[in-house]
Amino acid sequence: MKKLMVFIILCLVLSLSADMDKRIIGYFTSWGVYVRDYHVTDIPAEKITHINYAFANINSTTLEIMLGDAYADIDKFYPGDSWEPGSLRGSFHQLQILKANYPEIKTLISVGGWTWSAYFSLVAATEESRQNFAASCVDFIQLYEFDGVDIDWEYPVSGGLETNYYSPDDPENFVLLLAELRAQLDAAGDYLLTVATPAGPEKIANHDLTGMEPYLDWFNIMTYDFHGPWGGAGDAVTGHLSAIYPQEDDPLPEPYYSGYNTDAAVQTYLEAGIGSDKLQVGFPFYGRGFAGVTNANNGLYQEWTNCPWFGTWENGVYDYYDLQANYIGVNGYENFRDEEAMASWLYNASSQVMITYCDTLSTASKAQYVLDMELGGAMFWEFNGDHNEELLDVIYEVFSAEQVIAYGDIDDDGEVTAYDASLALQYFVGIDPLPEIDPLPWEEERLQRADVSGDDSIDAFDGALIMRFVVGMITEFPVEE
Repeated sequence: MKKLMVFIILCLVLSLSADMDKRIIGYFTSWGVYVRDYHVTDIPAEKITHINYAFANINSTTLEIMLGDAYADIDKFYPGDSWEPGSLRGSFHQLQILKANYPEIKTLISVGGWTWSAYFSLVAATEESRQNFAASCVDFIQLYEFDGVDIDWEYPVSGGLETNYYSPDDPENFVLLLAELRAQLDAAGDYLLTVATPAGPEKIANHDLTGMEPYLDWFNIMTYDFHGPWGGAGDAVTGHLSAIYPQEDDPLPEPYYSGYNTDAAVQTYLEAGIGSDKLQVGFPFYGRGFAGVTNANNGLYQEWTNCPWFGTWENGVYDYYDLQANYIGVNGYENFRDEEAMASWLYNASSQVMITYCDTLSTASKAQYVLDMELGGAMFWEFNGDHNEELLDVIYEVFSAEQVIAYGDIDDDGEVTAYDASLALQYFVGIDPLPEIDPLPWEEERLQRADVSGDDSIDAFDGALIMRFVVGMITEFPVEE
């Protein structure tokens, strides 16, 4: 089973604007300004490159873009705002101020989402409706000074709310809608056009990825919510929210067994001919819970009965900062990690609640996956879930760090010792002790560290070189010369 290369050594954090070539895109939710008390002024602008504002709605009569929450978007008063008629206030004005202070940041208006995708099928159905919608989007972003449009159609053909309009022609019409948007945006100026698209194979199949690609700056792949307390064949047992790879012990049938993970989704997009730099991997800043979970295997891949009766803002959903404070290693919740899937979870044997989420190590692994696959960057949902910026810091540091191979430091303890020499020799004679070293297994990068001679093999000569380095007979290895 393929696994992720181990976490890089973070030895030098560089300037985001000057040296980091990966995008970090965060969703900001309009409703966050209410009981969540999270505002544009709370956004850590120095750690991100783009902001997707969620969400604008679609007018059911005109099929044009419209404000999602007029008060939060353009009316809420902040210090320094004006009450003069026609003055812009609200989060949109705060975004304008943020961009004035951080001109490298781009903002996009995200249209639709899970709740407001009802009319996309009608919007995309005719040439007239596509033209009108695109024109309304251009007017909208020019009026409110956004840098582009992000279409969050959840989902074409099937899979969203039962009240949504659907058509078997949605995939073809979606391409036509994007073509019209691209044409009108290009005619109006230098604007971005992106989409939020699914990671599950059944939903991906309802998208003409190859047809969509020429009109898009990038795809935001929603590589989360692979599993949750929803029932059906895909959630008969507890599973990982946002695994990177499949897990051999996963008891679910296909396509859930091999298709519900980040790598499977990314490979599907790549196989459709999408350039790797156009793919943004999704990061969840929240967890999902299962209740009534059988007390076996620490709650993973076990039957469950219902959604938990508690959460941060809604039952069964937990913002990461809430997990930090009230669940991870406290109140009866133990933390566990799946090295094969590169995923983490919590389980409380007493209350029989399992929570699947991404911790810092899982997030680092996913960020490193983005680097290893040479993808465009990270997209996360959403700012409010990570008040302490712990997960965002991990993504930022992985993307910003100078990557150095620490030759000779096989056990990853920060120094080259006689133990490292013995590990190289043990590997050479067929003894592989490293899976017992927590938390990193013997993998590709560790093998690279052990090959200090640079001859693409690990043998007694490498062990001897490491030992000579330890006793001071040499100051660098042949591979470094």
